[in-house]
Amino acid sequence: MTLASVSLDDKYRARHGRVFLTGVQALARLPMLQRQRDAAAGLNTAGYVSGYRGSPLAGLDTALHGAKAFLDAQHITFRPAVNEELAATAIWGTQQLHLFPDPQFDGVFAMWYGKGPGVDRSIDVFKNANYAGTARHGGVLVVAGDDPGARSSSVAHQSDHAFSACGIPVLAPAGIQEYLDLGLHGWAMSRYSGCWVALKTTTDTVESSGPVVIDADRIDVRLPDDFRLPPDGLHLRWPDPQLVQERRMLEYKVYAALAYARANRLDHIVFDSPRPRLGIIASGKAYLDTRQALDDLGIDARTAADIGLRLYKVAMPWPLEADGVRRFAEGLEEILVIEEKRQLIEYQIKEQLYNWREDVRPRVVGKFPDVDEWMPLAAGTAGPVASPDGGAQSGAQSGGQYGRWLVPPTGELTPAIVARAIAARLARFHSSPAIRERLATLDAIDATLARPRPSMVRTPWFCSGCPHNRSTVVPEGSAALAGVGCHLMAVSMGRNTSTIAQMGGEGVNWLGIAGHSGTRHVFANMGDGTYYHSGLLAIRAAVAARVNITYKILYNDAVAMTGGQPVDGPITVPQITRQLAAEGVERIVVLAEDPARYPRDAGFAPGVQLRPRDDLDAVQRELREVPGVTALVYDQTCAAEKRRRRKRGSYPDPATRVFINELVCEGCGDCSAKSNCLSVVPVETEFGRKRAIDQFSCNKDYSCVAGFCPSIVTVEGGTLRRGQAIATHAGDFPGLPEPALPALATPWSIVVAGVGGTGVVTIGALVGMAAHLEGKGVSVLDMTGLAQKGGAVMSHVRIADRQEAIHAARVATGEANLVLGCDLIVAVGDDALSKTRAGLTRAIANTGQAITGDFVRNPDFPFPLAAMKGQLADAVGADAVDFVDASRLAALLMGHSIATNTFMLGYAWQKGLVPVSGEALMRAIELNGVAVEDNRAAFLWGRRVAFDADRVERLASAAEPALPAHRLSRDVDELVERRRDYLVAYQNAAYARRYTELVARAREAERRVDAGSTAFAEAVARGWFRLLARKDAYEVARLYTDGEFERALRATFDGDFRLHFHLGVPRRGPVDPQTGEPAKHRYGAWLMPVLRVLARLKFLRDTPFDPFGVGAERRLERELIAEYEATIATLLGQLDGRTLRVAAEIAALPETIRGFGPIRQRNAQAARKRQAELMATLRAPAPPAAALEAA
Repeated sequence: MTLASVSLDDKYRARHGRVFLTGVQALARLPMLQRQRDAAAGLNTAGYVSGYRGSPLAGLDTALHGAKAFLDAQHITFRPAVNEELAATAIWGTQQLHLFPDPQFDGVFAMWYGKGPGVDRSIDVFKNANYAGTARHGGVLVVAGDDPGARSSSVAHQSDHAFSACGIPVLAPAGIQEYLDLGLHGWAMSRYSGCWVALKTTTDTVESSGPVVIDADRIDVRLPDDFRLPPDGLHLRWPDPQLVQERRMLEYKVYAALAYARANRLDHIVFDSPRPRLGIIASGKAYLDTRQALDDLGIDARTAADIGLRLYKVAMPWPLEADGVRRFAEGLEEILVIEEKRQLIEYQIKEQLYNWREDVRPRVVGKFPDVDEWMPLAAGTAGPVASPDGGAQSGAQSGGQYGRWLVPPTGELTPAIVARAIAARLARFHSSPAIRERLATLDAIDATLARPRPSMVRTPWFCSGCPHNRSTVVPEGSAALAGVGCHLMAVSMGRNTSTIAQMGGEGVNWLGIAGHSGTRHVFANMGDGTYYHSGLLAIRAAVAARVNITYKILYNDAVAMTGGQPVDGPITVPQITRQLAAEGVERIVVLAEDPARYPRDAGFAPGVQLRPRDDLDAVQRELREVPGVTALVYDQTCAAEKRRRRKRGSYPDPATRVFINELVCEGCGDCSAKSNCLSVVPVETEFGRKRAIDQFSCNKDYSCVAGFCPSIVTVEGGTLRRGQAIATHAGDFPGLPEPALPALATPWSIVVAGVGGTGVVTIGALVGMAAHLEGKGVSVLDMTGLAQKGGAVMSHVRIADRQEAIHAARVATGEANLVLGCDLIVAVGDDALSKTRAGLTRAIANTGQAITGDFVRNPDFPFPLAAMKGQLADAVGADAVDFVDASRLAALLMGHSIATNTFMLGYAWQKGLVPVSGEALMRAIELNGVAVEDNRAAFLWGRRVAFDADRVERLASAAEPALPAHRLSRDVDELVERRRDYLVAYQNAAYARRYTELVARAREAERRVDAGSTAFAEAVARGWFRLLARKDAYEVARLYTDGEFERALRATFDGDFRLHFHLGVPRRGPVDPQTGEPAKHRYGAWLMPVLRVLARLKFLRDTPFDPFGVGAERRLERELIAEYEATIATLLGQLDGRTLRVAAEIAALPETIRGFGPIRQRNAQAARKRQAELMATLRAPAPPAAALEAA
């Protein structure tokens, strides 16, 4: 097959032909096409684009910045705005060009953009400007990004009603091609009618990508010949009295827009029947859902004609063009209106048909089936319970007391919901095996998802090294109010942070609470982008109200939430302090990651303190005692932005990395608690779960160093050792066949499930581009939202032999041919599992364990690997799923795990589950331009594993470093033997005998009670060892100097490097009054010889000459050892079948006594409390035999 000649610049450079675009790229290209049309018509126009970013349009300004050279060449100015309403005001100004002398252009066509809340914020401007009108050769397109599922918004959104309230016509494109087609119609309509025109985009369309036809002359604009314009026209003029504007709007402009829609047949019948009975009307994304639902029900154009079904596609849902509706409605018995969210078309169509004679007027249903929306149901007639995907078995969902929803206004509309609604309305006169099979499939999937099952949720989390990991913490006894931005995630992190306000309203809700609450003071989080957008007004309001509040201005030097764009204007920390002081803020403190970078004359407001970020807790405690409004400016650059800039060489990259000595580490999790960082990862070892630093994801924040633990060191200099890729030749895998690829008689659907920020969306992009290169139809939808913050990502890829065969971009319920589980947690979530169907779906899942935020909060959080594998196997069938530890294999075979997802793609392709050629995929990797050779190699290794897994495993195992502590014991005998040997090295053979003798007594006692059980003996073996192998100064010294630590360092770092220890020495130096932890100090490599000497002094341990033995921690450890011996003796005396389980739990409690200093003391206190509770249960009278038998 000959691949198409494609360049990445085609999206903006190509003037004609088929181009692969994302939704935001299409919007960036749209003004260029308008400028071409104007030039062809002899007009010298300019373009102007302004707005404010926000998901699902988060990437639009990035796309526009990237297209700057192409925009400039077409006289199109892109100016991101301070906020949405000021952007709209600037857009209004473009239509006033002719009011000023000496215009340089015939007119300026303009485009505003913003997410749904930005629409709400800008309504005042929209209404004023729309009533004022547009210029004859100008025109305004208002691009709204709606987030109906509230995936990355504070409220689920629908902009249509806001636009209709402003008198702004709404165009609803049903795909990327229509972004271009209806966008050009929008400007033409705006010029003709004098109206601003809205272009409604939604998550499912604007975040998708696919091929479109680029051609400025693709649409043929027809101006109406049946509408009489007023003599003075409909365009903006001055002066223009308000009531004159109103009359022009309500008598002419809206009707001119309707005339334009009518003349250009924007709304039209898609399916018709000679004997129509049921008509379906839909618009935009809901139209695609409807087409997908009809496909799923086996209804095509021919079937529709046979059964009496008519389908009407609406491009302009408000105002609804009446002539087209009349033609559509004639002869119908019933009309079903399919809309996402609240009714808009339904209300209009009911009004338009109201005066028809009853014998010819069709019944209209939409949100509700057969009852009036505003009439309460009779008692006992409520609908069935809604299913997990939004469906219900009878075709109608449960609603409130006012009726059952047929097409619910809540959540997201899906083809499954639409299919049930259509089937329910058709049931009066038609059914078929295809319909019954589809409904049965939906019911079965609902039942499966409704069953209880163990689950993990990959919730969004702060990036590794994110400033908010520390800055959003509040002191004990304080509360905080959340704001818009990444820091909003603090509400789910146990930080006593709650509620939310709209962007720019942060903290103002406290004004209504303060005088009525016993809480005296709160903190309010506000990002620097929000501060610049409108947040300063909120602070001004708080000052005016004289409330007690501390604003935390989180200055991270980027608009991190939406992709790291720069703040739209000059803003510095000194400038912020001067503004705050001018507003009357009582006290201002700046906490900086690097205070030294500010010179003495930095320009701070008078009286501002500059302190290191480590003073956060102390500063917050001080500020909360100051009456009135105070401010804390937390200055630390966004971690993701640091990473991007470091790759470009534009940000300092310190040659310092954190490393954890696993053998010293206790697994207490204090480093995770202090840093809240996902780069502190678990390591399962023979001696329990330990911690390590994921050096590839670490962003060098160093907060984890504050963990009160001697295992944490920093390494300065040297370079990170990258594993060596295994070299092979083509002959090493003879006979690697080309797979047989699926036929595309019907669209092939792939769901890629993974973790945000790991390149999951790249997989969809590669497959999409490969299909485009082959001339296939393709759609790729990336469901991200907050997912770039370590949350779940779902990419939906649909491939067909022609573009027209693909309707909904999202894979329908039960219709995935392949689930590519790059992350198992996401792959077994409801969203992914709902796409599977036994007999149709194949699944390939990576069993590598990427941690979630739950692990940060709970160091012992389990990873239910076996349970999740079982869930996926149950969903698709045990013979239809492949599990592969792709993370491990990619790291061993490639030397790193960065290309794991491409490895998974290669595996799936070799299995014949990705219907594009290998040649096209290689070309797509080349076009992507990122780590090309690595991704090609990863793809090839994935193919090899799919073909000969055993051979690849042998190669990988040979390259796997042999770490003794990472090999787990096979049985209790080995477990005890390894710990005995450890204790000999720890102290001596006599000390080890003390260990083995108690374990032997426990094993013998358990054998007498239950010969098949080892739970109690194993608990004693682990718990007793934990207490005996306590990590005092001698043991820490030994574990740093016995050679294992040095080998681990050399396995991680190359070159010359220097080591620094970070230790908190009890009874030496200041102690934190809040935590009781001694301050940590940094020590150089000179400490290593001291540690060698100290390790040899272990014979002093527990003797009168032990200088470390008098401390509280050492005394506690000796008490715990004595208590444990006594406890086990007690348990052995009463061990029987009834007490065995509880005894094992008691014996295992020392496993929870981890950490150093105050951490260990707190854990010991908790273990003693739990032991007392468990011992009380043993002392309780035994239950009667009958009760035991019943239990």
